[in-house]
Amino acid sequence: MTTRTIFFLIFILGLILILSACGESETSSPSILPPTNSATQTATIVPATNTPTPPTLTPVPLAAIVNGEPLTLAEFQGEVARFQAAQSNSGTNLATDEVSDWVLDNFIDQILLAQAAREAGFVVDEAKLQERIDTLTDQLGSPQALTDWIGAHGYNEEQFRQSLGREMAAAWMRDQIAAGVQDYADQVHARQILLYNPDQAAQVFAILQSGQDFEALAADYDPVTGGDLGWFPLGYLTAPAVEQAVFSLEPGQYSGVIETPIGFHIVQLVERDGQHPLSPETRQVLQIKTLQSWLADRRSLSDIQVLLP
Repeated sequence: MTTRTIFFLIFILGLILILSACGESETSSPSILPPTNSATQTATIVPATNTPTPPTLTPVPLAAIVNGEPLTLAEFQGEVARFQAAQSNSGTNLATDEVSDWVLDNFIDQILLAQAAREAGFVVDEAKLQERIDTLTDQLGSPQALTDWIGAHGYNEEQFRQSLGREMAAAWMRDQIAAGVQDYADQVHARQILLYNPDQAAQVFAILQSGQDFEALAADYDPVTGGDLGWFPLGYLTAPAVEQAVFSLEPGQYSGVIETPIGFHIVQLVERDGQHPLSPETRQVLQIKTLQSWLADRRSLSDIQVLLP
């Protein structure tokens, strides 16, 4: 069984239905005796007993409601416990509040993705669900191994199937969003000189303006890479100001001093290609950022109520 499989199982986020059972109440009807045959026929009426008030359904405690879809407190707490057990086994140790925030955010994201999948017409029917369960059974080695895992992690079979179905729908929607990132994009090849105080950055910029070769000067400050940033599209770097500066340049031109949280940059555009192939790493970064943007937009349009105590 692979580590990937274990973590897939550990972090399945699903819908646990908690059903409240209520007893049936019995209502006593008034009892009316027939009149006698005497001349003074008078009906004798036995007073009705008080009808007991039907019991009130106890509401299921909720952690959140996402566009009308409930996330039960029991399901949330169960996932927090599973997460804490997993991080204990992996040697990490997040604070309880951090774990709770992480689990809640991931539940909300998954519900939003699953809802969008349903809106797009994707349905996790019984055949698809059983196919996935069969795959997990093969990965774990036997049906009993899967049954044991389900019980050990606080699920019953119905809860597990519901959780898995929602995860499948969310995964399908993630794939659709990721597929929107193409294999080619407008990209630039750039290099930079990165400095760590404004005075030094101003001095280097003055040297460049005096006619010093950018590539040679960049190599002085970064002998390993020569300041080469490689090829990248918009949205790839963690410093948007640097990206914007590079994409505004012509080949051979360099920017002024750009301040970011990590230092002071002077960047040069080496070349640009409107349809340059994305590297696998770059495409993956763009897919993650595209998903994050989709989720941010979806959250802004959704009714999300957090009900944690």
